[in-house]
Amino acid sequence: MLSRRLVLQAGLATVAAPALVRAQPGLSGTITLMSYAGIFQDNYTKAVIEPFQQAHPGVKVNYVPGGTSAQMVGSARAQKADPQVDVTIMDVTTSSIGNSEGLFEKLTPAEFPVLNELLPEARAAGGDYGPAVTFDHLVLVYDATLQPPLAKLADLWRPDLKGLLAVSAPPNIQGLALTAMVEKMEGGDHRKSIDAAIRKLKALAPSVNTFEPNPDGYSLILNGVVKVATGWNARSQLYADQTSGKIATLLPPEGSVFQINTINLTTGSKNRAVAAAFVNHALSQPAQKAFTERMFYAPTNGKAQIDPKAIARTAAAPESRSRMIDLDWNEVIKVRDQWNNRWRREVVTAR
Repeated sequence: MLSRRLVLQAGLATVAAPALVRAQPGLSGTITLMSYAGIFQDNYTKAVIEPFQQAHPGVKVNYVPGGTSAQMVGSARAQKADPQVDVTIMDVTTSSIGNSEGLFEKLTPAEFPVLNELLPEARAAGGDYGPAVTFDHLVLVYDATLQPPLAKLADLWRPDLKGLLAVSAPPNIQGLALTAMVEKMEGGDHRKSIDAAIRKLKALAPSVNTFEPNPDGYSLILNGVVKVATGWNARSQLYADQTSGKIATLLPPEGSVFQINTINLTTGSKNRAVAAAFVNHALSQPAQKAFTERMFYAPTNGKAQIDPKAIARTAAAPESRSRMIDLDWNEVIKVRDQWNNRWRREVVTAR
């Protein structure tokens, strides 16, 4: 579980001035980064990619939207013999598949000294491979006009919400996270069994409008298709700002779980020097600070000095951290297929 260090090492004591970007000669060429589309792409480009390109005028970073993490690892697998992508950012439960298949490289502190600045949990997430580049947590997102407003996870079963829910089912990691949350709500422990969660989720199925929100639950709420959706805190915070509060966010008192995105260097990258430099940059203090303050993902670099107001809206906030369920994604990966199959057979079919 992400520990107290996530707060204490996130730089709450001081707010560092923005790092000055200075052009650095030597690197040149083009690399391709594949990750999430939409607001993640827009904000990551502004906060991380553009400063990197300013520091290296001879470098161009092409951002390719990769769809879901499962689609991204599928693309990497299809390109294994002739990689077209140099760096990927995806969910840890999926990047682990790429690691096991040799799609991504192992990273060493000798070549990537920034690894020594990362929180222990960030290093552990990817093992010897790409570490965590962002932390987040699952929330319930809902129409701010909903009355009464959501107050707890159990409110998903309210009769007035029948047909008005968007729930991302596995293999989407949101579904895996929700499984652990519901199991805890029902008094169980996901490490021993998910029977209670599956029974409860089966009872929820008739209230679900879609188990595959397209393009996402936030958009379905804004378009009036549903009233409540599962979502990620960072995105919900940004959507709330962009829509003047039309979207509200609930961190369930019953508990939530951390989500981890890793940054991965493709095996056989055609411009490895630039790709490696970008990975170092993405994990650096300035890049982590800039992205956290722009999009409210919690930083993984323990030395990054983050504005306390931004930290308060992230997974590193004390209130958020205190509600986190002790979930080890490396252990969930081992039972992921079992959970996926139970959702398909018992939950989705009950809709």
